[in-house]
Amino acid sequence: MASSSTPPPTDLPDHRADAETARGPGRGTVLLMSVAVGLCVASNYYAQPLLDTIARDLHLSSASASLVVTGAQVGYALGLVFVLPLGDLLERRRLVCGLTLATAFSLVLTAVAPNAGLLLAGTAVTGLLSVTAQVLLPFAADLAAPHQRGRVVGTVMSGLVLGMLLARTASGGLAAIGGWRTVYWVAALAMLALTAALHLALPQYRGAAGLDYGRLLRSTARLLVEEPVLRARAAIGMLAFACFSALWTSLAFLLSGPGYGWSDSEIGTLGLAGAAGAVAAQLAGRLADRGRTTLTTVASALVLLGSWGLLGLGAHSLVALIAGIVLLDLAHQGVHITNQSLIYALRPEARGRITSAYMTCYFAGGAIGSALVGVVHAHYGWSGVCVLGVVMSLLLCLVWAVSARAPRDRGMRRSEPGAPGELGTVVGAAVTAAGLLALVAVAIRLFR
Repeated sequence: MASSSTPPPTDLPDHRADAETARGPGRGTVLLMSVAVGLCVASNYYAQPLLDTIARDLHLSSASASLVVTGAQVGYALGLVFVLPLGDLLERRRLVCGLTLATAFSLVLTAVAPNAGLLLAGTAVTGLLSVTAQVLLPFAADLAAPHQRGRVVGTVMSGLVLGMLLARTASGGLAAIGGWRTVYWVAALAMLALTAALHLALPQYRGAAGLDYGRLLRSTARLLVEEPVLRARAAIGMLAFACFSALWTSLAFLLSGPGYGWSDSEIGTLGLAGAAGAVAAQLAGRLADRGRTTLTTVASALVLLGSWGLLGLGAHSLVALIAGIVLLDLAHQGVHITNQSLIYALRPEARGRITSAYMTCYFAGGAIGSALVGVVHAHYGWSGVCVLGVVMSLLLCLVWAVSARAPRDRGMRRSEPGAPGELGTVVGAAVTAAGLLALVAVAIRLFR
Protein backbone atom coordinates (compact mmCIF):
# COMPACT_ATOMS: atom_id res chain seq x y z
CA MET A 1 0.00 0.00 0.00
CA ALA A 2 1.17 3.54 -0.80
CA SER A 3 0.46 4.79 2.69
CA SER A 4 2.74 2.22 4.25
CA SER A 5 5.58 2.32 1.72
CA THR A 6 8.97 3.34 2.98
CA PRO A 7 10.73 6.27 1.25
CA PRO A 8 14.18 5.68 -0.12
CA PRO A 9 16.93 6.07 2.47
CA THR A 10 18.26 9.22 0.79
CA ASP A 11 14.95 10.99 1.48
CA LEU A 12 14.96 10.24 5.18
CA PRO A 13 16.22 12.88 7.60
CA ASP A 14 19.64 12.02 8.86
CA HIS A 15 19.29 11.20 12.56
CA ARG A 16 22.98 11.67 13.15
CA ALA A 17 22.62 15.25 11.86
CA ASP A 18 19.47 15.78 13.95
CA ALA A 19 21.27 14.67 17.10
CA GLU A 20 24.27 16.82 16.26
CA THR A 21 22.02 19.86 15.75
CA ALA A 22 20.19 19.27 19.03
CA ARG A 23 23.39 19.41 21.06
CA GLY A 24 25.52 21.37 18.62
CA PRO A 25 28.67 20.12 16.87
CA GLY A 26 31.56 19.04 19.06
CA ARG A 27 34.62 21.22 19.49
CA GLY A 28 36.68 18.89 17.29
CA THR A 29 34.15 19.10 14.46
CA VAL A 30 34.05 22.90 14.65
CA LEU A 31 37.85 23.06 14.68
CA LEU A 32 38.07 20.75 11.65
CA MET A 33 35.54 22.86 9.77
CA SER A 34 37.54 25.98 10.63
CA VAL A 35 40.74 24.37 9.28
CA ALA A 36 38.86 23.20 6.18
CA VAL A 37 37.53 26.69 5.48
CA GLY A 38 41.04 28.10 5.89
CA LEU A 39 42.60 25.60 3.48
CA CYS A 40 39.84 26.05 0.91
CA VAL A 41 40.08 29.82 0.84
CA ALA A 42 43.90 29.69 0.93
CA SER A 43 43.92 27.78 -2.34
CA ASN A 44 42.69 30.95 -4.03
CA TYR A 45 45.60 33.07 -2.74
CA TYR A 46 48.74 30.93 -3.14
CA ALA A 47 49.63 32.45 -6.50
CA GLN A 48 49.66 36.11 -5.47
CA PRO A 49 53.21 36.29 -4.04
CA LEU A 50 54.52 33.88 -6.71
CA LEU A 51 53.56 35.78 -9.86
CA ASP A 52 57.04 37.08 -10.62
CA THR A 53 58.61 33.63 -10.14
CA ILE A 54 55.91 31.95 -12.24
CA ALA A 55 56.33 34.54 -14.99
CA ARG A 56 60.08 33.86 -15.20
CA ASP A 57 59.67 30.10 -15.14
CA LEU A 58 57.01 30.00 -17.87
CA HIS A 59 58.43 32.95 -19.83
CA LEU A 60 55.34 35.10 -19.36
CA SER A 61 54.96 38.84 -19.29
CA SER A 62 53.83 40.44 -16.04
CA ALA A 63 50.46 41.21 -17.64
CA SER A 64 49.98 37.55 -18.62
CA ALA A 65 51.02 36.35 -15.17
CA SER A 66 48.52 38.70 -13.52
CA LEU A 67 45.75 36.89 -15.40
CA VAL A 68 46.32 33.99 -13.00
CA VAL A 69 44.85 36.09 -10.18
CA THR A 70 42.10 37.41 -12.44
CA GLY A 71 41.16 33.90 -13.51
CA ALA A 72 40.98 32.72 -9.92
CA GLN A 73 38.71 35.63 -9.00
CA VAL A 74 36.43 35.02 -11.99
CA GLY A 75 36.24 31.34 -11.05
CA TYR A 76 35.35 32.26 -7.49
CA ALA A 77 32.59 34.60 -8.65
CA LEU A 78 31.11 31.86 -10.86
CA GLY A 79 31.29 29.45 -7.94
CA LEU A 80 29.33 31.82 -5.72
CA VAL A 81 26.52 31.97 -8.28
CA PHE A 82 26.41 28.41 -9.63
CA VAL A 83 28.03 26.09 -7.04
CA LEU A 84 27.13 27.56 -3.65
CA PRO A 85 23.32 27.16 -3.99
CA LEU A 86 23.85 23.40 -4.39
CA GLY A 87 24.19 23.26 -0.60
CA ASP A 88 20.39 23.58 -0.41
CA LEU A 89 19.87 20.78 -2.94
CA LEU A 90 22.47 18.06 -2.37
CA GLU A 91 23.61 16.06 0.61
CA ARG A 92 26.13 18.38 2.29
CA ARG A 93 28.88 15.98 3.35
CA ARG A 94 29.03 14.40 -0.09
CA LEU A 95 29.05 17.84 -1.75
CA VAL A 96 31.84 19.18 0.50
CA CYS A 97 34.02 16.09 0.12
CA GLY A 98 33.47 16.04 -3.64
CA LEU A 99 34.51 19.68 -3.93
CA THR A 100 37.63 19.25 -1.79
CA LEU A 101 38.66 16.15 -3.76
CA ALA A 102 38.17 18.05 -7.02
CA THR A 103 40.23 20.92 -5.58
CA ALA A 104 43.11 18.52 -4.96
CA PHE A 105 43.11 17.56 -8.66
CA SER A 106 42.91 21.19 -9.81
CA LEU A 107 45.91 21.99 -7.61
CA VAL A 108 47.81 19.08 -9.21
CA LEU A 109 46.93 20.49 -12.64
CA THR A 110 48.43 23.81 -11.58
CA ALA A 111 51.53 22.10 -10.18
CA VAL A 112 52.30 20.30 -13.45
CA ALA A 113 51.22 23.10 -15.82
CA PRO A 114 53.84 23.44 -18.61
CA ASN A 115 52.33 26.59 -20.10
CA ALA A 116 50.14 29.59 -19.35
CA GLY A 117 46.98 27.95 -20.69
CA LEU A 118 47.00 25.00 -18.29
CA LEU A 119 48.17 27.22 -15.43
CA LEU A 120 45.24 29.57 -15.99
CA ALA A 121 42.83 26.62 -16.26
CA GLY A 122 44.10 25.10 -13.02
CA THR A 123 43.89 28.31 -11.01
CA ALA A 124 40.47 29.24 -12.46
CA VAL A 125 39.03 25.83 -11.54
CA THR A 126 40.62 26.09 -8.10
CA GLY A 127 38.99 29.50 -7.68
CA LEU A 128 35.63 28.02 -8.68
CA LEU A 129 36.02 25.21 -6.15
CA SER A 130 37.28 27.45 -3.34
CA VAL A 131 33.65 28.39 -2.63
CA THR A 132 33.67 25.15 -0.61
CA ALA A 133 34.52 27.50 2.27
CA GLN A 134 31.17 29.24 1.76
CA VAL A 135 29.37 25.87 1.60
CA LEU A 136 30.89 24.93 4.96
CA LEU A 137 29.79 28.14 6.71
CA PRO A 138 26.01 27.57 6.39
CA PHE A 139 26.64 23.85 7.03
CA ALA A 140 28.19 24.83 10.38
CA ALA A 141 25.22 27.13 11.07
CA ASP A 142 22.80 24.28 10.32
CA LEU A 143 24.60 21.91 12.68
CA ALA A 144 24.80 24.43 15.51
CA ALA A 145 22.09 24.77 18.13
CA PRO A 146 20.39 28.21 17.98
CA HIS A 147 22.00 29.44 21.20
CA GLN A 148 25.50 28.73 19.91
CA ARG A 149 25.14 29.52 16.21
CA GLY A 150 26.98 32.85 16.35
CA ARG A 151 29.91 31.34 18.25
CA VAL A 152 30.20 28.40 15.86
CA VAL A 153 30.02 30.62 12.77
CA GLY A 154 32.56 32.99 14.33
CA THR A 155 34.98 30.13 15.06
CA VAL A 156 34.68 28.69 11.55
CA MET A 157 35.00 32.19 10.07
CA SER A 158 38.23 32.77 12.00
CA GLY A 159 39.70 29.90 9.96
CA LEU A 160 38.77 31.76 6.79
CA VAL A 161 40.50 34.93 8.03
CA LEU A 162 43.68 33.05 8.95
CA GLY A 163 43.60 31.12 5.67
CA MET A 164 43.52 34.36 3.68
CA LEU A 165 46.35 35.86 5.72
CA LEU A 166 48.65 32.85 6.06
CA ALA A 167 48.26 31.57 2.48
CA ARG A 168 50.68 34.17 1.15
CA THR A 169 53.20 33.56 3.96
CA ALA A 170 53.08 29.77 3.55
CA SER A 171 53.26 30.07 -0.23
CA GLY A 172 56.36 32.24 -0.08
CA GLY A 173 58.06 29.95 2.41
CA LEU A 174 57.39 26.75 0.46
CA ALA A 175 58.45 28.37 -2.79
CA ALA A 176 61.76 29.40 -1.19
CA ILE A 177 62.38 25.76 -0.22
CA GLY A 178 61.33 23.88 -3.34
CA GLY A 179 60.08 26.28 -6.00
CA TRP A 180 56.58 27.50 -6.83
CA ARG A 181 55.32 24.10 -7.96
CA THR A 182 56.03 22.69 -4.49
CA VAL A 183 53.36 25.01 -3.10
CA TYR A 184 50.67 23.35 -5.20
CA TRP A 185 51.88 19.79 -4.59
CA VAL A 186 51.77 20.34 -0.82
CA ALA A 187 48.38 22.03 -1.08
CA ALA A 188 47.01 19.11 -3.12
CA LEU A 189 48.19 16.59 -0.52
CA ALA A 190 46.64 18.70 2.23
CA MET A 191 43.33 18.70 0.34
CA LEU A 192 43.39 14.91 0.00
CA ALA A 193 43.97 14.52 3.74
CA LEU A 194 41.23 17.07 4.44
CA THR A 195 38.76 15.16 2.26
CA ALA A 196 39.33 11.98 4.27
CA ALA A 197 39.01 13.81 7.60
CA LEU A 198 35.79 15.58 6.58
CA HIS A 199 34.25 12.34 5.34
CA LEU A 200 34.90 10.72 8.71
CA ALA A 201 33.91 13.66 10.93
CA LEU A 202 30.94 15.37 9.26
CA PRO A 203 27.39 14.04 9.59
CA GLN A 204 25.18 13.49 6.59
CA TYR A 205 22.87 16.46 6.03
CA ARG A 206 20.53 16.98 3.10
CA GLY A 207 19.12 20.36 2.14
CA ALA A 208 15.35 20.82 2.17
CA ALA A 209 14.92 23.18 -0.78
CA GLY A 210 12.59 20.88 -2.74
CA LEU A 211 13.55 22.60 -6.02
CA ASP A 212 15.31 21.61 -9.19
CA TYR A 213 18.60 23.34 -10.04
CA GLY A 214 17.11 25.96 -12.37
CA ARG A 215 14.42 27.01 -9.89
CA LEU A 216 17.05 26.97 -7.15
CA LEU A 217 19.15 29.57 -9.00
CA ARG A 218 16.13 31.77 -9.70
CA SER A 219 15.02 31.61 -6.08
CA THR A 220 18.43 32.93 -4.98
CA ALA A 221 17.75 36.26 -6.68
CA ARG A 222 14.19 36.33 -5.30
CA LEU A 223 15.51 36.09 -1.74
CA LEU A 224 17.06 39.55 -2.10
CA VAL A 225 13.65 40.90 -3.10
CA GLU A 226 11.68 39.09 -0.40
CA GLU A 227 13.99 39.47 2.61
CA PRO A 228 14.65 43.07 3.78
CA VAL A 229 17.22 41.93 6.34
CA LEU A 230 19.18 40.14 3.61
CA ARG A 231 19.06 43.22 1.37
CA ALA A 232 20.23 45.55 4.13
CA ARG A 233 22.96 43.22 5.37
CA ALA A 234 24.17 42.48 1.84
CA ALA A 235 24.57 46.23 1.23
CA ILE A 236 26.36 46.69 4.56
CA GLY A 237 28.66 43.74 3.84
CA MET A 238 29.36 45.05 0.35
CA LEU A 239 30.49 48.43 1.73
CA ALA A 240 32.54 46.87 4.53
CA PHE A 241 34.43 44.64 2.09
CA ALA A 242 34.86 47.58 -0.29
CA CYS A 243 36.70 49.39 2.53
CA PHE A 244 38.79 46.30 3.27
CA SER A 245 39.66 45.79 -0.39
CA ALA A 246 40.47 49.47 -0.89
CA LEU A 247 42.97 49.36 1.97
CA TRP A 248 44.81 46.23 0.91
CA THR A 249 44.84 47.14 -2.78
CA SER A 250 46.47 50.52 -2.13
CA LEU A 251 48.67 49.63 0.84
CA ALA A 252 51.50 48.25 -1.30
CA PHE A 253 51.73 51.57 -3.16
CA LEU A 254 52.19 53.44 0.13
CA LEU A 255 54.72 51.03 1.61
CA SER A 256 56.82 50.69 -1.52
CA GLY A 257 56.89 54.45 -2.06
CA PRO A 258 59.44 56.98 -0.88
CA GLY A 259 57.90 57.33 2.58
CA TYR A 260 58.65 53.71 3.54
CA GLY A 261 60.61 52.03 0.72
CA TRP A 262 59.73 48.49 1.83
CA SER A 263 60.45 45.35 -0.20
CA ASP A 264 57.73 42.91 -1.30
CA SER A 265 58.55 40.48 1.52
CA GLU A 266 58.39 43.25 4.12
CA ILE A 267 55.03 44.41 2.78
CA GLY A 268 53.73 40.84 2.99
CA THR A 269 54.59 40.52 6.67
CA LEU A 270 52.38 43.52 7.47
CA GLY A 271 49.40 41.45 6.42
CA LEU A 272 49.79 39.50 9.67
CA ALA A 273 48.47 42.60 11.45
CA GLY A 274 45.11 41.58 10.03
CA ALA A 275 45.09 38.47 12.23
CA ALA A 276 43.11 40.60 14.68
CA GLY A 277 40.14 39.83 12.46
CA ALA A 278 40.11 36.26 13.80
CA VAL A 279 39.62 37.66 17.30
CA ALA A 280 36.84 39.94 16.06
CA ALA A 281 35.10 36.98 14.43
CA GLN A 282 34.97 35.12 17.74
CA LEU A 283 33.75 38.15 19.71
CA ALA A 284 31.10 39.14 17.15
CA GLY A 285 29.78 35.58 17.07
CA ARG A 286 29.39 35.45 20.85
CA LEU A 287 27.64 38.83 20.93
CA ALA A 288 25.28 37.68 18.18
CA ASP A 289 24.33 34.64 20.30
CA ARG A 290 23.32 37.09 23.05
CA GLY A 291 21.16 39.14 20.70
CA ARG A 292 23.56 42.10 20.64
CA THR A 293 23.68 42.46 16.88
CA THR A 294 22.74 46.16 16.97
CA LEU A 295 25.55 46.93 19.40
CA THR A 296 28.06 44.98 17.33
CA THR A 297 27.00 46.66 14.09
CA VAL A 298 27.12 50.18 15.54
CA ALA A 299 30.46 49.62 17.27
CA SER A 300 31.99 48.07 14.15
CA ALA A 301 30.71 50.90 11.93
CA LEU A 302 32.19 53.54 14.23
CA VAL A 303 35.52 51.70 14.48
CA LEU A 304 35.60 51.32 10.68
CA LEU A 305 35.02 55.03 10.27
CA GLY A 306 37.64 56.00 12.85
CA SER A 307 40.24 53.63 11.42
CA TRP A 308 40.56 55.79 8.31
CA GLY A 309 41.71 58.72 10.44
CA LEU A 310 44.58 56.62 11.78
CA LEU A 311 45.34 55.30 8.31
CA GLY A 312 45.55 58.88 7.06
CA LEU A 313 48.19 59.57 9.71
CA GLY A 314 49.88 56.32 8.69
CA ALA A 315 51.42 58.02 5.67
CA HIS A 316 54.18 59.17 8.04
CA SER A 317 53.68 56.97 11.12
CA LEU A 318 54.09 53.20 11.11
CA VAL A 319 52.42 52.92 14.54
CA ALA A 320 49.33 54.79 13.30
CA LEU A 321 49.29 52.70 10.11
CA ILE A 322 49.39 49.38 11.98
CA ALA A 323 46.75 50.59 14.44
CA GLY A 324 44.51 51.62 11.56
CA ILE A 325 44.96 48.26 9.81
CA VAL A 326 44.11 46.35 12.99
CA LEU A 327 41.02 48.47 13.71
CA LEU A 328 39.75 48.27 10.13
CA ASP A 329 40.13 44.50 10.10
CA LEU A 330 38.41 44.20 13.48
CA ALA A 331 35.52 46.32 12.23
CA HIS A 332 35.24 44.50 8.90
CA GLN A 333 35.06 41.09 10.54
CA GLY A 334 32.68 42.34 13.23
CA VAL A 335 30.26 43.52 10.53
CA HIS A 336 30.69 40.37 8.44
CA ILE A 337 30.08 37.87 11.26
CA THR A 338 27.10 39.83 12.58
CA ASN A 339 25.64 39.91 9.07
CA GLN A 340 26.02 36.15 8.71
CA SER A 341 24.48 35.47 12.12
CA LEU A 342 21.42 37.51 11.14
CA ILE A 343 20.89 36.19 7.63
CA TYR A 344 21.28 32.56 8.71
CA ALA A 345 18.30 33.06 11.04
CA LEU A 346 16.00 34.02 8.16
CA ARG A 347 15.25 30.77 6.33
CA PRO A 348 17.06 27.68 7.62
CA GLU A 349 16.05 25.68 4.51
CA ALA A 350 17.65 28.30 2.21
CA ARG A 351 20.97 29.01 3.91
CA GLY A 352 23.03 28.00 0.89
CA ARG A 353 21.12 30.37 -1.40
CA ILE A 354 21.13 33.13 1.21
CA THR A 355 24.91 32.76 1.47
CA SER A 356 25.16 32.86 -2.34
CA ALA A 357 23.14 36.08 -2.56
CA TYR A 358 25.02 37.71 0.31
CA MET A 359 28.49 36.68 -0.79
CA THR A 360 27.89 37.73 -4.40
CA CYS A 361 27.07 41.25 -3.17
CA TYR A 362 30.01 41.07 -0.75
CA PHE A 363 32.42 40.03 -3.49
CA ALA A 364 31.07 42.77 -5.79
CA GLY A 365 31.88 45.28 -3.05
CA GLY A 366 35.49 44.12 -3.00
CA ALA A 367 35.76 44.47 -6.76
CA ILE A 368 34.24 47.97 -6.66
CA GLY A 369 36.57 49.02 -3.84
CA SER A 370 39.64 47.81 -5.71
CA ALA A 371 38.59 49.52 -8.94
CA LEU A 372 37.78 52.84 -7.26
CA VAL A 373 40.91 52.96 -5.16
CA GLY A 374 43.14 52.47 -8.21
CA VAL A 375 41.69 55.56 -9.87
CA VAL A 376 41.67 57.61 -6.66
CA HIS A 377 45.25 56.74 -5.74
CA ALA A 378 46.51 57.61 -9.21
CA HIS A 379 45.06 61.13 -8.93
CA TYR A 380 45.09 61.95 -5.20
CA GLY A 381 47.53 59.55 -3.54
CA TRP A 382 47.17 58.05 -0.08
CA SER A 383 45.13 60.95 1.31
CA GLY A 384 42.60 60.44 -1.47
CA VAL A 385 42.38 56.76 -0.57
CA CYS A 386 41.55 57.67 3.02
CA VAL A 387 38.86 60.15 1.92
CA LEU A 388 37.35 57.39 -0.23
CA GLY A 389 37.40 55.07 2.80
CA VAL A 390 35.61 57.66 4.93
CA VAL A 391 32.94 58.15 2.26
CA MET A 392 32.32 54.39 1.94
CA SER A 393 32.21 54.03 5.73
CA LEU A 394 29.67 56.85 5.94
CA LEU A 395 27.55 55.13 3.31
CA LEU A 396 27.66 51.95 5.41
CA CYS A 397 26.48 53.90 8.45
CA LEU A 398 23.71 55.47 6.40
CA VAL A 399 22.49 52.11 5.09
CA TRP A 400 22.37 50.73 8.61
CA ALA A 401 20.56 53.80 10.00
CA VAL A 402 17.93 53.63 7.26
CA SER A 403 17.43 49.87 7.72
CA ALA A 404 17.20 50.31 11.52
CA ARG A 405 14.41 52.86 11.15
CA ALA A 406 12.47 50.86 8.56
CA PRO A 407 9.14 49.30 9.61
CA ARG A 408 9.73 45.98 11.31
CA ASP A 409 8.44 43.08 9.32
CA ARG A 410 8.31 39.52 10.57
CA GLY A 411 11.87 38.71 9.45
CA MET A 412 13.36 41.87 10.95
CA ARG A 413 11.70 41.33 14.30
CA ARG A 414 12.96 37.78 14.38
CA SER A 415 16.48 38.69 13.35
CA GLU A 416 17.24 41.95 15.13
CA PRO A 417 15.57 42.11 18.52
CA GLY A 418 16.12 45.13 20.66
CA ALA A 419 16.84 47.63 17.88
CA PRO A 420 14.08 50.27 18.17
CA GLY A 421 13.74 53.11 15.70
CA GLU A 422 14.68 55.70 18.32
CA LEU A 423 18.06 54.06 18.79
CA GLY A 424 18.60 54.12 15.04
CA THR A 425 17.86 57.84 14.93
CA VAL A 426 20.22 58.70 17.78
CA VAL A 427 23.02 56.46 16.58
CA GLY A 428 22.54 57.64 12.99
CA ALA A 429 23.01 61.24 14.12
CA ALA A 430 26.08 60.31 16.16
CA VAL A 431 27.59 58.35 13.28
CA THR A 432 26.98 61.22 10.87
CA ALA A 433 28.63 63.69 13.22
CA ALA A 434 31.62 61.43 13.79
CA GLY A 435 31.94 60.85 10.06
CA LEU A 436 31.93 64.55 9.28
CA LEU A 437 34.67 65.10 11.86
CA ALA A 438 36.76 62.31 10.35
CA LEU A 439 36.18 63.68 6.85
CA VAL A 440 37.24 67.18 7.93
CA ALA A 441 40.40 65.78 9.57
CA VAL A 442 41.40 63.88 6.44
CA ALA A 443 40.51 66.83 4.17
CA ILE A 444 42.74 69.11 6.23
CA ARG A 445 45.61 66.70 5.67
CA LEU A 446 44.80 66.43 1.96
CA PHE A 447 44.76 70.17 1.26
CA ARG A 448 47.24 71.56 3.78
